Amino acid sequence: MSQTLARSDFYTENDYYNLPENVRAELIDGQFYDMAAPSRIHQEILNTINNTIYNYIHSKKGDCRVYPAPFAVKLFNDRKTVVEPDISVICDPNKLTDQGCSGAPDWIIEIISPSTSSHDYVRKLNLYLDAGVREYWIVDPTQKHIVVYYLEKTQFKMTTYTFQDKIKVNIYDDLWISLQELGIPGT
Repeated sequence: MSQTLARSDFYTENDYYNLPENVRAELIDGQFYDMAAPSRIHQEILNTINNTIYNYIHSKKGDCRVYPAPFAVKLFNDRKTVVEPDISVICDPNKLTDQGCSGAPDWIIEIISPSTSSHDYVRKLNLYLDAGVREYWIVDPTQKHIVVYYLEKTQFKMTTYTFQDKIKVNIYDDLWISLQELGIPGT
């Protein structure tokens, strides 16, 4: 991922919200990072998981909300970081604004491509840990595995699964997700 704009000072959320409509970027620590157009399999995984979470929340009459990208998440009050996770689950309605989410979502899912893997595995992992995201999934369609990070006190506990595994969602007592059972192509 390359920085889209070069200037000596930092960008803020005002710059982020004033980007042209055809520009997809995230603002992290005052720097813009390009976002590549998602692949077809990326979108199929996103739609299937998002719909599964939505249907689960709806069936339980739950208070949480699920939002697919593009959905702006302002993790901190510093005005220097606005990300667009592939899927965000927010259980505190006070965090929801007209522009997106202000504060850490309870659960974030990122679906990576080879060009974004270090961004999601390193930069965003540390951001999400620092912000207090309770659960973070990294779905890798190329390697056909899912890395689940679950926040325990001040650090993430990590478990790796394949697309054939049934994965327990840690923020819920009775939600399990299996990409194979959901009929994701190539699983």
